[in-house]
Amino acid sequence: MVTRRSVLGATVAAASATLLTGTALTPLLSARNRADPRTLPAAPAGLAAGPLLPPFSVPMPRQRELRPMLRWGNRDIYLMTIRKATAEIFPGRSTDVLTYDGHFPGPVIRARSGRTVVVHQRNTLDMPVAVHLHGANVAPEHDGSPMDTFGPGTARTYVYPNRQSHAALWFHDHAHHMESEHVYRGLSGNYLLTDKLEAALPLPRGEFEVPITLRDARFDETGQLAYAMADPGRTTILANGRPAPFFQVAARKYRFRLLNGANSRFFALRLSDGSTMTQIGSDGGLLERPVNVPSIVLTPGERADVVIDFSRYPVGTQLVLENTLGPGSPDLVGKVLRFDVVRTAADPSSVPEVLRTLPAAADLPAPVVTRDITMQMDEDGRAQPRGFMNGQLYDPERIDITAAHGTSEIWNVTNTNTRIPHNFHMHLVQFRVLERGGKPVGPTEAGLKDTVRVMAGETVKLHVTFNTYRGDYVYHCHMLDHSAMGMMATFRIR
Repeated sequence: MVTRRSVLGATVAAASATLLTGTALTPLLSARNRADPRTLPAAPAGLAAGPLLPPFSVPMPRQRELRPMLRWGNRDIYLMTIRKATAEIFPGRSTDVLTYDGHFPGPVIRARSGRTVVVHQRNTLDMPVAVHLHGANVAPEHDGSPMDTFGPGTARTYVYPNRQSHAALWFHDHAHHMESEHVYRGLSGNYLLTDKLEAALPLPRGEFEVPITLRDARFDETGQLAYAMADPGRTTILANGRPAPFFQVAARKYRFRLLNGANSRFFALRLSDGSTMTQIGSDGGLLERPVNVPSIVLTPGERADVVIDFSRYPVGTQLVLENTLGPGSPDLVGKVLRFDVVRTAADPSSVPEVLRTLPAAADLPAPVVTRDITMQMDEDGRAQPRGFMNGQLYDPERIDITAAHGTSEIWNVTNTNTRIPHNFHMHLVQFRVLERGGKPVGPTEAGLKDTVRVMAGETVKLHVTFNTYRGDYVYHCHMLDHSAMGMMATFRIR
């Protein structure tokens, strides 16, 4: 495992430039533009050149849902140990991983708005960690910011008051310069926050609501995770920690809580028969209305809440969830998950025509400030590429932006690179995306968001409101390899 600084070493060099050029969004199923695996850097000695088993050879597991150790008054209290473990990612092989409580993929915490969750985290690793609850409205001392780490053999208690509406949150390591490898090796989990509004809707629930974490990885010939910064050879796609698995479903509606838990890979997901999926939510909870979509794009850290109705298929149908983005050839990265329709089942669920009400853009609080934020990283092939926010490397001692508590602002976030895509994540705030490239965003981006893609040369316009906690928080590219390279800054609310 790398040290705090070694992640910025020479292994970053060629891989960074290759992975995050325009090939990162090449449509794999367009024969003319197909990413040819011969154009990728050769695998280092001792690494597997391709998948270690054929697709759809193993079942997709459900993520383990944790139960509180104690319910005390209005608090749910969890004890969790951050520790090394092994996982059977490939049948008959043990892979070394980093985990929360030994779970790979990471566990699920279910929380409720207005009810506090307390998580006591104990660190048994040999490196410091910081646990960030991504998308959460929490006090700065409980945010898990990049420099607020706790070391080996110590513990930290995080308090999440859940004073926000329902949302698909997730937690992951955020120790600066180490977050990339720690998350890659397994330190992430889901945190599904619900409220009365969401709970009252007749959406699929129980066994028919399934969290799915998607990511990529590279393995050596023994089945061990191989790590290098910005590695374009991460061409094994994992769904809930298994390579291109299958998942048995009944012929009825399912709700899938999708999370892109990858370090750098973008996914564009579609069903192999070309039928639509119904997107009902994004990062910050439900959309106003369901949207039938032919595909869903998820950048690292983004979430999508999706309903698929399998009642339109006869028992015996096999339906593949495909990924149409590179890098990597379609046979390597195009097959994500296969749904096998194996039985019939009663289905009392439905998707209402109206899911929630959000203020229209014209009705949002008037902004008092407009800010221009630029994101950029070296794309000239240098040995140690750097990432910048507004032309500056991350410095934890510097306050880059000061905002007044209780005010709203417009942030115009621009990716000034010519080839490399980024995405933008802001701690504490669920923002609204108003425009992309000067045009209003589509309905799937019109809900509450905390992470948004920003392609090369593109600008997104965000409306942000600072009406909860005061203190210092960060914003950064959530392609974790980029934030580890310095593409991060601090804002202060006072």
